[in-house]
This record gives sequence, structure tokens and C-alpha cells, in this order.
Amino acid sequence: ASDAIIIGFQVRPSPEARRLAEKEGVEIKMYSIIYEAISEVKDAIEGLLEPTKEEKITAQVEVREVFKISKVGTIAGCYVQEGKISRNSHVRLIREGIVVYPVKEGQIGEISSLKRFKDDAKEVKAGFECGISIKNYNDIKVGDIIEGYEIVEVKQRLK
Repeated sequence: ASDAIIIGFQVRPSPEARRLAEKEGVEIKMYSIIYEAISEVKDAIEGLLEPTKEEKITAQVEVREVFKISKVGTIAGCYVQEGKISRNSHVRLIREGIVVYPVKEGQIGEISSLKRFKDDAKEVKAGFECGISIKNYNDIKVGDIIEGYEIVEVKQRLK
């Protein structure tokens, strides 16, 4: 099959054309209402478009205390203000409105440890405190904001 379709408006295929399409695995769709034909073409085109990747903010976390621990690095004592932060969230560190980590294009900040009290946590919701350490980054200060986000695929639509 070629994944092709034939869309007709106010026409009928000949028996020969119908047989050939069937043999080749080509679908024939006939319409007598123009907006239904247009809708079919639009849906077919949208199906060919690659989905776009968008960033979805999942958490806003305030750093309230910083602990430097030898052999471990910096642990940020945090309060989750909005959303929920999870161990597999991508993160960025914001200081006075400016992203200070990660700063390289295409680089992704990762959480190396997320704890509630002394226990490992999978996620921490708004209104709770937690301890966060960021993989390969230790310059965390009180007042910094850790923003959690995820990358989601969004199907492209024609306007």
C-alpha cells in the first residue's frame, strides 16, 4: 500500500479506476459537501506533520536554605510554591529573574536527589518542603527559584 488516498468532490470513479485503486491499496473517498472534503484533506496533511516539542512548567520551588555537605555537594532546602517537582523533572535555576543554570543551549538540568526529610521522594507537591540537589551544579543560593519542567510533544494543527 502506498498510504495514498484519492479525494473526490461531486464525482464518481469509473469501475476501472475503482479496481485499480483497490489493487494498489489506494483508498478512494467521495464527498458531495465541500467542507467535508476540505476537512479530510486538512486531517491528512496534519497527520504528515511532525509533532513539535514544547516546554511545560510543572513546578516552582523556592530555595530557603542551603546545606554544603562534603562528598555530596550542595543540598537546597526548598519549599514547593506551585505544582509538583519530581525526581525525573528537568530543572533550571533562576536567580533574580535570570536563568543561571543551565546556560548552554540544549543543556538540561537534572535532579540528582529529591528528599522529604531524610527519605528519598519520587515527587513533592505544592505546600511541602523538600531537599534538592542538582546534578553537576553546586552554586545554589537562598532565594533562588528552581523551576521544574517537562518536554511534551504537541501535534501540529493547520490554522
